[in-house]
Amino acid sequence: MESGMEELMPRLLPVEDCDLAEDFDPTVPPRTPQEYLKRVQIEAARCPDVVVAQIDPRKLRKKQTVNVSISGCQPAPEGYSPTLKWQQQQVANFSAVRQSLNKHRNHWQSQHLDSNVTMPKPEDEEGWKKFCLGERIYSEIDTQSNDESLGIDYIKVGFPPLLSIVSRMNQATVTTVLEYLIGWFGEKKFTPELGRWLYALLACLEKPLLPEAHSLIRQLARRCSEVRVLEENKNEEQISALNLIICLVSRYFDQRDLADEPS
Repeated sequence: MESGMEELMPRLLPVEDCDLAEDFDPTVPPRTPQEYLKRVQIEAARCPDVVVAQIDPRKLRKKQTVNVSISGCQPAPEGYSPTLKWQQQQVANFSAVRQSLNKHRNHWQSQHLDSNVTMPKPEDEEGWKKFCLGERIYSEIDTQSNDESLGIDYIKVGFPPLLSIVSRMNQATVTTVLEYLIGWFGEKKFTPELGRWLYALLACLEKPLLPEAHSLIRQLARRCSEVRVLEENKNEEQISALNLIICLVSRYFDQRDLADEPS
């Protein structure tokens, strides 16, 4: 090590020059305290003065700052606000689903996936969108297949959130995929495929919430309230699904300021 560096980093313990045997080999484990200290000196002298980390920017998350909005949800259209009894029942059902999932998680993790199921890597955002929603929705193709005799093509219609699939997702993956789908929902319409996956991912989300998950689910509830207001045909099935997500975020995950006022 250079003398200038030694002056900036003073020795904690004085180490005198050691009289070592001529056959001293620094590549073998030290046999005496003197050999150990000599080996440390040699290794320190080989260290570069400046080390630069090689970071792959593609692996950095797109959003590293979590901003939590305190704005609430838009009220439900007149006549479509859920009753308190309905909301309480949905919370009870959701709690039972979560308990069952946690209880049987090890069992479902051990089940083999079908040969046509290949789960994307966590960082593959487009892959997860296609996996969950299907290429038909991802590519915004409205045409239906004319040949149904071949069975369901999950590549086209998306894989459902089977327990054998979601049980293999750790919390980091659950949060990441939730972020992908909420980002998609921010610009696209609500679909049954999206609703099923949002419900399943919320069921897998552990409490207490991490700040990022907290921000995501609030964003999800607000988006649901926006779509609900803009629903022109007042499709009862779709409004019910949107009400359900808002209910779970607000009443199960304790975001009470987002809750619908009972009708």
